[in-house]
Amino acid sequence: MSSIFTSVCDINTLMDIAQSVGEKIKQARKLKGLTQKQVAEVFHMTQQQYSRFENGVFELNYQQIIEICKLLDTTPNELFNFDI
Repeated sequence: MSSIFTSVCDINTLMDIAQSVGEKIKQARKLKGLTQKQVAEVFHMTQQQYSRFENGVFELNYQQIIEICKLLDTTPNELFNFDI
């Protein structure tokens, strides 16, 4: 029973992280004055697909994190709230 609870907690934590990162991406995009559609075109996807990243439904892979940071003038540390 304990391992099931731990797995559910881990899933909830991952979902919270995905939503937090998505919100930070959204804020950075708006600061750059870009629409979801414009960013989606850079990534060769639809606006609907891209919006799933901002809503925390889909997670970015490593390459996408690098590319979105370059595009939006931000860093992975800022997206993930890491202080060094």
